[in-house]
Amino acid sequence: MFSRDSAPFWLLLPALVVMVVCGVVPTAFVAFYSVHDTFSGNDFVWVGADWYVSVLSAPEFWWAFGRSVGFAALALLIQIPLGIYVALRLPPAGWRASVYIVLLAIPLLAPAIVVGYLWKVLTLPNVGLLYGLFGAAGINYDMNNPVTVWLTLLLMDAWHWTGLVILLCYAGLRAIPQAFYQAARVDGASRWAIFRYIELPKLRLVLLIAVLLRLMDSFMIYPEAYVVTRGGPGVATTFLSHELIQTATIEFDLGQGGAMSIIYLAIVMAVSALFFSLIVPRRRLA
Repeated sequence: MFSRDSAPFWLLLPALVVMVVCGVVPTAFVAFYSVHDTFSGNDFVWVGADWYVSVLSAPEFWWAFGRSVGFAALALLIQIPLGIYVALRLPPAGWRASVYIVLLAIPLLAPAIVVGYLWKVLTLPNVGLLYGLFGAAGINYDMNNPVTVWLTLLLMDAWHWTGLVILLCYAGLRAIPQAFYQAARVDGASRWAIFRYIELPKLRLVLLIAVLLRLMDSFMIYPEAYVVTRGGPGVATTFLSHELIQTATIEFDLGQGGAMSIIYLAIVMAVSALFFSLIVPRRRLA
């Protein structure tokens, strides 16, 4: 029973137990709520897929979904190219590289709620640093303007998470054998040719992982956006996560909130499975 071959299983068993308790069990309860209607939280009536139909037919759901997808797409368009560029500019070794890596990792250590309140202070009228900087440049920094709010959230997300992309790309670049660069120099390849034909192909897997992580994080953004904007102005920054929290905890509509949660989970799992298939391709049959 406790053979050498079964040792890895027993080592993983505590982690599997934690995953079941913290992940599978709550998800099962949410799935139960999604197919029932509840009265006072005690009596449950089977409604089948009614809540799913209600959620998918609600315009608010699709508008919130569109805002989440749009924010995730813009975040990727900013952070992935910026991360690659900065990683290419970092020194390959030495004490300066260590200092830069530590500085880039500092924002990653900040909890999302702390980042939200930090940027909330920066955007306060008359006293916030961003308000003062834009005011000094003659620009009216108005957090009641949807464009200003979206730019602020994108800037905040880039400050918080671009370091992750930089570190991943930097590690990928350091893993490229020097023989490739030596051969390119012998052939007289330009810097662009080296990037296009050597560095970018070698970064494929790293970039897929970076895109997956940032896509999921930005798509599920909640604490930072809620603290800074409260979903406003109007519903300009009411993302899908905000709509879900509003339905489940504030309106206390457990059935509709449960259905929305399962749909949200299905979207995340589908995208993750797609990227996983790209990262770990199936072996061809001999």
